[in-house]
Amino acid sequence: MAILIARWADGNLKKYGKRIELLHKQFPKVLPRIVNQVGNRAKTQVIRNLTKQTGLPRETIVKAVGNPTVARPGKLSYEMVTRGGNIRLKYLAARETEAGVVAKPFGKTTLYPGAFMRAGWWPNRVEVEDWNGHAMVRVGRHASVKGGSRHFTFARSGVVIPVEMTSGQTKAAFERIAGPLLRERVDAALAKLVP
Repeated sequence: MAILIARWADGNLKKYGKRIELLHKQFPKVLPRIVNQVGNRAKTQVIRNLTKQTGLPRETIVKAVGNPTVARPGKLSYEMVTRGGNIRLKYLAARETEAGVVAKPFGKTTLYPGAFMRAGWWPNRVEVEDWNGHAMVRVGRHASVKGGSRHFTFARSGVVIPVEMTSGQTKAAFERIAGPLLRERVDAALAKLVP
């Protein structure tokens, strides 16, 4: 997600004409400051909505979003970049039941049949230290047979932070805040500095 003053200005050039260019030449720090203020407000909304949308803890989302690339004179953009793949169930409040593992991806309680977090037969299940609290699923030819395959891998949730960041409530919140607030702040700066 990025706030680009140039892309925003393209649609507003008829209204502002040369005033934006003049503002940037006479006061080179004003537009970057405005972009960064708007970006920080939008980032707060992105983190808040992404936490609800994914079901992940807020600390995980803050870490995933990280530090944005901020605007400065000569580069009028504020960019939030995140990366990552399919999130493991461990990070979504996973717990083992007899029917499988229950976790909360997308903020909804979901059962993952066939997934497990401990070894052994019910009710004498034991923790496996090497798994470090992760949920696992069997893979291979006999994966569907209970106890059939000795090969397993991490159980995944279907939550992918970069995908969720650019869709749904998170995208809507970003667009609801960024565009109008940027216009309001630039309007105020132009009225004050380049009437």
